Amino acid sequence: MQLNGSDILMECLLEQGVDTVFGYPGGAVLNIYDALYKYSDRITHILTAHEQGAAHAADGFARATGKVGVCIATSGPGATNLVTGIATAYMDSIPVVAITGNVSVEQLGRDSFQEIDITGITMPITKHNFIVKDINQLAPTVRAAFEIAQSGRPGPVLIDIPKDISAAVTDYTPAPASQKRPVPPPKEPRIKKALEIIATCERPLIYFGGGVISSGAEELLMRFATEQDIPVCASMMGLGGFDPSNPLWLGMVGMHGTAAANLAAKECDALFVCGARFSDRVAGDRKGFAPNAKVIHIDIDHAEFDKNVATAVRIGGELKTVLAAFCDRSEPHLHTAWVNLVTGRKKDAFVPMQDPEEMPDPRAILHSLRTLVDDETVIATDVGQHQMWTAQHFEVRRPRRLLTSGGLGTMGYGVGAAIGAQCGTKHKRTVLITGDGSFHMNCNELATLVSYNLPVTVLVFDNRVLGMVRQWQKVFYDRRFSATDPERATDFVKLAAAYGCRGLSMNTASEIEAVLRDALSGEGPVVVDCRLSKDVNVLPMIPPGKTVDSMIETME
Repeated sequence: MQLNGSDILMECLLEQGVDTVFGYPGGAVLNIYDALYKYSDRITHILTAHEQGAAHAADGFARATGKVGVCIATSGPGATNLVTGIATAYMDSIPVVAITGNVSVEQLGRDSFQEIDITGITMPITKHNFIVKDINQLAPTVRAAFEIAQSGRPGPVLIDIPKDISAAVTDYTPAPASQKRPVPPPKEPRIKKALEIIATCERPLIYFGGGVISSGAEELLMRFATEQDIPVCASMMGLGGFDPSNPLWLGMVGMHGTAAANLAAKECDALFVCGARFSDRVAGDRKGFAPNAKVIHIDIDHAEFDKNVATAVRIGGELKTVLAAFCDRSEPHLHTAWVNLVTGRKKDAFVPMQDPEEMPDPRAILHSLRTLVDDETVIATDVGQHQMWTAQHFEVRRPRRLLTSGGLGTMGYGVGAAIGAQCGTKHKRTVLITGDGSFHMNCNELATLVSYNLPVTVLVFDNRVLGMVRQWQKVFYDRRFSATDPERATDFVKLAAAYGCRGLSMNTASEIEAVLRDALSGEGPVVVDCRLSKDVNVLPMIPPGKTVDSMIETME
């Protein structure tokens, strides 16, 4: 049948199982938005307040559901406003398809109104990008974009569609949804070498990252750890990929990880790395991280091997395939003395004792929140102290239930991510934990929450400073607090009301549970101004470039 380019785009989205897109209209995508109007019974469009919010929403949708997220923006500034969100998805390996409009093909390269070379701009932060200059290539391009986004190591793909292509007419032939490309099997000699290490090691440790969650390998990871009696730690991106109630769990590893996890990494003689990349926030001193271990690195992306830490065995392939081979081809082992040593260092969850009239402690808020929400509740964060407190003190028990910008560290990510997660999961409520610095960046997306009456609770950890940067100034810059105490007078309760949603305040420790219960009840969005002391720090902390031997556990 004959369809114009915009209708072909809609049909291709439906082919791929897309039922929700996030975006903002403009001149170069008017044809596409006209098609969205016609297809509104099958594709829901969420209008955000800013294109960056649409990109973060597509990202949050993808993280929470495991599907490909989709965002749409017009040419020029609309397209460039997606860049931070695309880069966020790229750094954390999140499958997103970003669709931008552009000026007509004949106008390209003429500095036309709102023309921008968005494919050139996004080349370093996408798995691949396309500009469609032939209407007959539109459908194949969309299908290829979805295949690329979800194949191998997932990531974002951009499709730039000139306006005349979205209006041109050609034949359209339906096709099945794109499938992930098959991954070559792991090399047998490397599996055998890893099995030898499994059989002979005495102090093994598993360190895993977001690859476990993106590959759906949580059950196999649990089986491998349990059968081989191996303690387990994770990067922040891996939280939710292993049951934290399991006795083998040591917690998060790295700069703000637990002493138990970091000491185990120092002392282990075999380190099984599953879908993680040794970022500087995990291995500050790369040569000093797991210095006595034979490192067995399992990853779908061969580019990660030996990039940061030298490995003894590199196993490229599907994590599920490799872990299944480990489980099926190795005899169970016990490492009782080692497990007792490293798990014996774990500390009970820290719940600060507070005077009821003191300002609430963020850790107490998080422990209380954990008791009030179910395990399927999505917790989104922005970036800063609140992010680290959440990773340390909110026990994530399910995969895809913690959404946070790990690689790029994007302040302003949270509201958009929470929008995407809520639209994707349709759970009874999503919770965003943010700081006043991050929230100021994209609080405009409260308009989106209200417009769609989305049940999202926003907890603003409001210490009136840029907390994480200020903490670094405290430790490394002799308390020279340059530009981190902005003295903003924003009243977040009034701000919430101005946007049309409910606003609450939490000023003392005695109010924590009652205010949280109120904020988690009812319908629609709620904003809670949680007034905190600016002097509460994220601890422990390993200084950048250092090892666990330099861990800071107290700070005034």
